Amino acid sequence: MDSTESVSFRVSKDDFSDAVSWVARNLPTKVTQPVLRAMIINADDQGVELSGFDYEVSTRVRIPAEIETPGRIAVAGKLISDIVSSLPNKPIDLRMENSRLHVACGSSKFELPIVPLDDYPQLPHLPEVTGKINPQLFVEAVSQVASAAGRDDTLPMLTGVDITIDGTQMQLTATDRFRLAMRTLEWEPTNPDVSAKFLVPAKTLQDNARSLDTHLNNAVEIAVGSGDSIAAEGLFGLHTDSRETTTRLLEADFPNVTPLLPKSHTAIASVEVGPLQEAIRRVALMTERNAQVQLHFSEGEVVLQASGSDGGNAQESLPCAFAGRDELVIAFNPGYLKEGLAVMHTDRVFFGFTEASRPAIMVPEPEEVPEADEEGTFPTPETHFTYLLMPVRVAG
Repeated sequence: MDSTESVSFRVSKDDFSDAVSWVARNLPTKVTQPVLRAMIINADDQGVELSGFDYEVSTRVRIPAEIETPGRIAVAGKLISDIVSSLPNKPIDLRMENSRLHVACGSSKFELPIVPLDDYPQLPHLPEVTGKINPQLFVEAVSQVASAAGRDDTLPMLTGVDITIDGTQMQLTATDRFRLAMRTLEWEPTNPDVSAKFLVPAKTLQDNARSLDTHLNNAVEIAVGSGDSIAAEGLFGLHTDSRETTTRLLEADFPNVTPLLPKSHTAIASVEVGPLQEAIRRVALMTERNAQVQLHFSEGEVVLQASGSDGGNAQESLPCAFAGRDELVIAFNPGYLKEGLAVMHTDRVFFGFTEASRPAIMVPEPEEVPEADEEGTFPTPETHFTYLLMPVRVAG
């Protein structure tokens, strides 16, 4: 896998800058093998392909180019990304000479050392396409769920997003034991009878979603195989336009979270999201290390309160539609509460409570607010997104 003897081509600044920055974002900064910091540049009769791989995540992108001499080389990925982003908006000429890559754009000229490819691993191939999904819908779902995943690598089953596919329905779920996010959505499977369950690293999935151009309506292809081979390769692939990426799946069993989701509630509340976010931000200034913000729900209002260790206190009240047998005082980590509110995507949030010491649910306000049954409990409304939040013990 040695570098080619020579290569030369011309590309547009915008195309090349977008491509190298996308690949460079996924390259590792700390590796035992320095060669993994390299970006592969492959020029052929179809244009230029840029790629990177660190044994966990692979990226490939193809752009048009005027090829003078085809070939394959590698250079330091982050470095060439920084160089290209700083160049003027003019065509860029790249050519290899004396084992160095010469980059010229206008009056700017750079020479980069070539990275030997002898020890570079073989990039994985994209698994067979399993189905496709609208990019805006996919990005929205990932943004709602991925932030609830854990960051503790000693608990790998909590660092991923569990994706369950049942025909045309897909469900994304993540939890870090303190909160849980679940989103269901429709997609277009290649096989309408497809059934699968796999665990994708949350950070990588979030990074992939953020890099998608949601202004384009071209469907995102999800590739994990088909038939009996679904997830058998241990890879989760995404393909859209000229870009594709693969991620190694987590080999861990996601916990059964269904029993955590309450089917009924002893109290419900509806609050306007924007004012609630602002009130939490202000009141939480009194807390230390995001300790807790108390919410006192009663008919017509919710009162937020937080105290500091020095005896300071903050309080703010907001209008609130509340229904329940009794008033309710419950406390949450303000950071987790704000993150949940940030992904509601509706003007108002609906809360469902059972007890002050039990998890509460937050969902986008439904079109019809549920009414109490004969026992005075409220059923959980039908929803495509649920954010479940563990309370913290009320101080004082």
